Amino acid sequence: MIDTLPLLPFLLFAIVASITPGPTNVIVLSHSARRGVAATLPIILGGCGGAALLVLTVGVGIGDVLMAHPLVQRVMAWAGVLWLTWLAWQIWSSPAAGVEISGDGKRSLGFMGAAGLQVVNPKTWMMALAVVSVFAGHGTEQPHQVMLLSLIFFIVSLPCMGAWAALGAGATRFIRSPALMKRFDRLMALVLLVSAWCSLLQ
Repeated sequence: MIDTLPLLPFLLFAIVASITPGPTNVIVLSHSARRGVAATLPIILGGCGGAALLVLTVGVGIGDVLMAHPLVQRVMAWAGVLWLTWLAWQIWSSPAAGVEISGDGKRSLGFMGAAGLQVVNPKTWMMALAVVSVFAGHGTEQPHQVMLLSLIFFIVSLPCMGAWAALGAGATRFIRSPALMKRFDRLMALVLLVSAWCSLLQ
């Protein structure tokens, strides 16, 4: 079991890592503004579950491989940033449309898409490496601690990402017209672009 003393620092870390702006949070905000919180729940579950699974995967050995090969880390980071740049362009160039809570006819990112996004999200990889190296400890208890930390991170990240969905849904009161929605989409695209490229500087 994780001692109670290190648990509080980890909870604080998980909250900060989950609620600070990042590619997944921006997508949740944008999607919720267009389609509502209920339609965004699969993205929230997929994003949180994917991040927790990545922590688990890094903890069982992939983290050691990445730490030993900085070039692999850089290639993965660049691949992720380029994919997120393409996603930002898709949001930027989306046609102007009013808010439709029931859906706008376009295919949503969905549960699997949000989970897969974590694989190419540099912020999530850095978070997972930090969890394993700082909080998981060493020795025979490490696998058990990694599993527990992954579960705790999943539980903590759900309300944090839910807050972004609520923020997006609340914004619909001010962006009902197609013109305002277009401006909002482009703002979200720029925020996504900045959050993705800033991750390379960390």
